[in-house]
Amino acid sequence: MTDTAVAPAAAAPPAQPPAQLDDVMLAMDVVDTLRHREKLTERELAEGDREEDLIERLREIYRNQGITVSDEILKQGVKALREERFVYKPPASTLRVKLARLYVRRGLWGKWALGAVAALGIGTGTLVYQDQAARTELTTTIPASLTQIAADINRDATVDAIRARVAGLVADGQSAAREGKAELARKAVADLAQLRDDVRSEYDVRVVSRPGEMTGIIRGPNRNRAANNYYLVVEAIGRDGRALSRAITSEEDGSTSVVSKWAVRVPESLFDEVRRDKATDGIIKNATLGHKARGQLEPTWRVALPGGAITRW
Repeated sequence: MTDTAVAPAAAAPPAQPPAQLDDVMLAMDVVDTLRHREKLTERELAEGDREEDLIERLREIYRNQGITVSDEILKQGVKALREERFVYKPPASTLRVKLARLYVRRGLWGKWALGAVAALGIGTGTLVYQDQAARTELTTTIPASLTQIAADINRDATVDAIRARVAGLVADGQSAAREGKAELARKAVADLAQLRDDVRSEYDVRVVSRPGEMTGIIRGPNRNRAANNYYLVVEAIGRDGRALSRAITSEEDGSTSVVSKWAVRVPESLFDEVRRDKATDGIIKNATLGHKARGQLEPTWRVALPGGAITRW
């Protein structure tokens, strides 16, 4: 058997070791040092044949700092400075770059944009809610209130005049609601509610006889100064003993005021009777002029009255 020598395969050239991080950092430091010594760098780099002097100066700078830097690193730093490596150059202001910057700053403008969108949404939602609420009030709430209050009054009313007044207020309110006149419709509901309170109330009309307060008033009517009108000052006393406020229309000027005391016009004979009663001992023994019962609007008087009242004297 013949032995055959096999030639060993040619060895591959050794791979270049990657640059060490320390070398890269040193090169960057060299560039930074050169930039901080701008005048020295400009002068030395302007004269290519003096590059060795520049490297020597750099070597001396690092030596004074206790740092040993190889000539190769120093040369790399000088070369990098000339080639403007390790220098940040902002990209051209293209549309893509502008959009990228806008995205990066989204934390600043995003809150404002989100707030604006939210405010717009809330505002729109509020308007929609208000519009829906207004329609509901006119189509459901007000008609239901008119029907309910009218039923309450008619259940208590004892005279047809009250029921006729209720029917008129209900018709006015329903018509206003159909036509979208919210204020008029609400007024009809309020007027009905006040009428219900008046119908349900109970009180006595009593002549005021407290010390220091007027009991009777004599007035000459504007149209006939030769005649006299006689008034007794009264108040409405509820079942709990408290004075109630009532809406009273003055026959002198037609104005209506809510008062706790007013004066009703009475016959001269009744006026004199009360005056004599009070003159004896300062007390009116029969001070009740009338009684207002539940289900009615006006009091029932113990004597017939000519009608009329005043609120100021």
